Amino acid sequence: MTRRTVEDSDGTRYLLLKRSEEASLVRHPETGERHHLPNAELSVVEDVTTTETALAGIPDEVVGLLTAVHDERALALLVELDEEGPMSVRQLLSAYDFCESDLHGMVAELRAGGLVAETRVAGERGYEVTQRTSEALAALA
Repeated sequence: MTRRTVEDSDGTRYLLLKRSEEASLVRHPETGERHHLPNAELSVVEDVTTTETALAGIPDEVVGLLTAVHDERALALLVELDEEGPMSVRQLLSAYDFCESDLHGMVAELRAGGLVAETRVAGERGYEVTQRTSEALAALA
């Protein structure tokens, strides 16, 4: 059975997990609570994707972080920038086992994803996490 977004008569949205003749097993996307509801009380929501419903309980900034970070090194870099504050490119190159081209490629991806911003650190070019990234990391912790 294909998962679908459904809502009850109060407008509460659920992810439809299983349907029988009389009732359906649904999951509330924000609480994870599962229960059976009578089919007569449910209607399919056509203009909302299953993906949107499944992710409804996860803050937008966390979804953005998880979809933009492609490996552990990038995540570690974001955690370090969040914990220690802005760092210059020179500091990042000496503190991590990055070659210059790897660092610049990674930072370009993180900037494109809105996770880091360019700044000045002790007169040198550097990077800092965005507020959205800081909030996402806090939510994960």
